[in-house]
Amino acid sequence: MNHKSGMNEKLKKIVEEKIRHTVDGIEETLVQVVENLNLSLEDLGEAIKNLERSFGLLSQKWSLEILYTLFFREESGFNDLKRILKVNSRTLSSKLKILCRHGYVERSVEYGPPLRVSYKLTEKGRNTVLLALPLLYYLA
Repeated sequence: MNHKSGMNEKLKKIVEEKIRHTVDGIEETLVQVVENLNLSLEDLGEAIKNLERSFGLLSQKWSLEILYTLFFREESGFNDLKRILKVNSRTLSSKLKILCRHGYVERSVEYGPPLRVSYKLTEKGRNTVLLALPLLYYLA
């Protein structure tokens, strides 16, 4: 085994250990919530519908790409996002509006020549990016 593949295996092991820890924590929390709130089947059904809507939005083309770009860039202008993602203006504008409306992204406008619009993740967006990593890791 060469040095590089050994490092990759170590990194993979660290990532899997952290993911396992996170997943165990989420499972423990979910069990406590269900037990403490005495959720009915109807309540669980409504929670699943809400999850389905969220997964539907996040699984649309460009949604996760936009969120991850903003995660790594912290804040980005429209044209920067367009250039990085290689997406057309109409599509990007539409996706950003949806992500803003659902509370994943925050839009800010700086007036005065020139007008500058920038985007950054909200706490919900940041948490979504971080929580999606284990899912993406296991689906890959």
